[in-house]
Amino acid sequence: MKKVVQRGLWYEEFETDVVYEHRPGRTITEADNVLFTTLTMNTQALHLDAAFADGQPPFNQRLVNSMFTLSTLVGLSVAQLTQGTLVANLGFADIAFPKPLFHGDTMYAETVVTEKRESKSRPGEGIVTLAHTARNQHGDIVATATRSTLVRRMPA
Repeated sequence: MKKVVQRGLWYEEFETDVVYEHRPGRTITEADNVLFTTLTMNTQALHLDAAFADGQPPFNQRLVNSMFTLSTLVGLSVAQLTQGTLVANLGFADIAFPKPLFHGDTMYAETVVTEKRESKSRPGEGIVTLAHTARNQHGDIVATATRSTLVRRMPA
């Protein structure tokens, strides 16, 4: 019987200028936001204090912690792109949060490979640059980030 194991893409399998859509999405709950915010020692009242946040324009409600948004954006891409093939994240750039997420919103993610090259110092590995975009259930962009990764090459 043939066996198929879920994994990310080997360096050779990444294609530039292809949109990788990551599904399913992730509906963000109040519990997610409160847990992440308190675990990371972020005491921002806009994330934790409903009475305070409800009185703060322009949103008049609690906001999902943007670091949770970023973490979930990257996490949504893992199964399809880097599960078991990633060596390391090398860095993040161009992180933006054009619109906020709120409790009950569903986040969907997509990634475009913007660049790839073989590593000069690490044989058997390559550097892949990923442009991640997160959208809410209405299609509004809620986060973008560029991530540089070190990925394993296909075994011989």
